[in-house]
Amino acid sequence: MPTTLTRTVSFFALHRLYRPEWSPQQNQQAFGALSQEPPHGHQYSCAVTVASGPQAPADLLVDLAELDRILEEEVVQPFEGKYLNRDLPAFARTLPTCEALAEHFFRRIAPRLPGGATLERVRVSEDPTLYADCTGLA
Repeated sequence: MPTTLTRTVSFFALHRLYRPEWSPQQNQQAFGALSQEPPHGHQYSCAVTVASGPQAPADLLVDLAELDRILEEEVVQPFEGKYLNRDLPAFARTLPTCEALAEHFFRRIAPRLPGGATLERVRVSEDPTLYADCTGLA
């Protein structure tokens, strides 16, 4: 029977919706107040769902301590307290939206999973009303 396991971590970060290649007027028109300095913050939630690999025991999908270490290193430490547009090179020219964060985390976490576990989904939420899922990469 297919089974998955989900672990959720959180971090606080600041961002603004601003494309540096656009003029301030274009950004204002597209994103309104969200394009302005100072940036605004969110208590983000990142839920990572894994499935077992073919060699994993049925009662242990992934070593939870190892998964926690990966999430600490790839999500919490690099993002906690950061101004995403300014402090993280990956988001200097990419809008730091939920969608972009979910894809970024998927790319970073998937190859690090232990024991043949596979990454099924990364869900990033800005708040209880807005989230994005990445379920794989093309």
